Amino acid sequence: MISFKKQLLLSMIYTFILVLLFQSTALSCTTLIVTPGATIDGSMLVAHSDDNHLIDQRIIYVPAMDHQEGELRPVYCSAAAIDEFPQYASFFYPRINATDRGPGYNTPGFPQSIPLGYIPQVAHTYAYFDGSYGIMNENQLMFGECTDGAKVQLDPKPEKLIFYSSELSRVALERCKTAREAVELMGKLIDEYGYYGTGETLPVADPKEAWVMEMAPSPDETGGLWVAKKVPDGEIFVAANQFRIREIDPDDPDILFSSNLFEIAEKHGWWKAADGHLDWLKTVSLGEYNHPYYSLRRVWRLFSMVAPSREFSPWVEDGFTRDYPFSIQPDQKLSVRDVMMLMRDHYEGTEFDLTKGIAAGPFGNPSRCYGPNDGQGDVGNPNRELLGAWERPISVFYCGYSTICQGKADLPDPIGGILWVGLDKPSETLFIPFFAGVQSLPLSFSQVDTAQFSRDSAWWAFNFVSNWANLNYKAMRADIALMQDKYELKMLELLPVVQKTALEIYQSNPDLAREYLTNYSTQNAEFLVKEWWNFADQLIVRYDDGMFSEPKKMAQQVGYPQEWLDLTDWSQGPITYKKRN
Repeated sequence: MISFKKQLLLSMIYTFILVLLFQSTALSCTTLIVTPGATIDGSMLVAHSDDNHLIDQRIIYVPAMDHQEGELRPVYCSAAAIDEFPQYASFFYPRINATDRGPGYNTPGFPQSIPLGYIPQVAHTYAYFDGSYGIMNENQLMFGECTDGAKVQLDPKPEKLIFYSSELSRVALERCKTAREAVELMGKLIDEYGYYGTGETLPVADPKEAWVMEMAPSPDETGGLWVAKKVPDGEIFVAANQFRIREIDPDDPDILFSSNLFEIAEKHGWWKAADGHLDWLKTVSLGEYNHPYYSLRRVWRLFSMVAPSREFSPWVEDGFTRDYPFSIQPDQKLSVRDVMMLMRDHYEGTEFDLTKGIAAGPFGNPSRCYGPNDGQGDVGNPNRELLGAWERPISVFYCGYSTICQGKADLPDPIGGILWVGLDKPSETLFIPFFAGVQSLPLSFSQVDTAQFSRDSAWWAFNFVSNWANLNYKAMRADIALMQDKYELKMLELLPVVQKTALEIYQSNPDLAREYLTNYSTQNAEFLVKEWWNFADQLIVRYDDGMFSEPKKMAQQVGYPQEWLDLTDWSQGPITYKKRN
């Protein structure tokens, strides 16, 4: 029997190999904000795809807590920042193992997380949903996230550089009710306690107001650099692994920034006053992340889908293009279901359609499995030779989970806030709602180990269906779409009824309303996960051995499309007894 220590060592070696192979895909996400004036029902929407199969896929509920005067809050290292840090017991799984974060983060059999430092604790912290990054709290404060290339990338330093964006977002969710309050707190923490890791974009919103905060390590290796910009109501913001804030006007009330930004930029030759307004993107980064169009293609795609009248071009001069504004007005207002569909995109119907061409195989599979022969690597090495690169879609095969946070100002926070969770790849998942006022999450969502298949895990249900669809993507994607329509549309139809009932209870007994919302969210989620496992079993039979089966018509031969056969040597097969020339 292999000892725990040996298992842990083997796991670390395996993970290290994966990081070497896939370092450019391990930390890359797509995120967007849809402000109330741009939505059909006046909701604030913040979406995020956590595109990282290496990292802990658990969705954790962190309860509200009361703390003693003089108590300190530990700040833990994050493997999502750059890599695993065994010296701080910071691993891809579990991301945190600490009893001070509630029962969800108590993972037996693993070492306890070691703090990089401490900050003063507050008397009361709010409940929130947590993933690789903080997601949403009980006050309808919500986050998105994407990793960006930066000129400087630093390792954590205890007591000196202790914050990465993940812990910043968690502290904000623990202590804040509004987006501006969260931005100001995170900026203060960066200034005082230091920032390490990669460049980061954090969309942060409440039901009324949305901000985008971007941050990067400082070349002085102390403190950090950050800026934040308010998203105008009625507009949509998109980011995809590249900084999106440009000019920093010190007189603009809708822009905030670190007090040392101009000083540090000038000191290191990144900017000078004669240049005019400091361009944040050009100042702290080398442009686009990974390879040309890795980031900008997704920005173009989302903008072109929500505002086709703008006729944005997918082709730009370079990674510092100004062709795509910070935010835009959509041609038509969006619903939460519209955002779900945006997150499922593979450039269908465009010249970049990943369901077309020889690489998609005979059944139009949009997944492109990356390896050592692909164009990879951060923009930190712009002179590397690129021999080829796949288009990077919004819905990518290595997505671990995606979230859509929905906030409504006209309802009490526990009822108006909804977290829609889609486990695994957005295009093949089901978005499942949890109200901000719930007091727990189903165990199947918070107990996930991607190193061990389990039918007790909700994540594995959706991951299995997504992987099984690779056998015949075109056919199974149609089956999946029918299931998504069936359940997502039904949930959207029922939610106003649930909210109305909860509101009636809340007016006389807020605690009972939270209990009602918890029971509804849990029972609904458990039902849907069970349905997805049943669906998975049906797909196994229906598409067994490359054929199609249904009751009384089993093992129907499907074969390959003629247009794909024409690309192969099929026509040169043994159709005569003559020797092939």
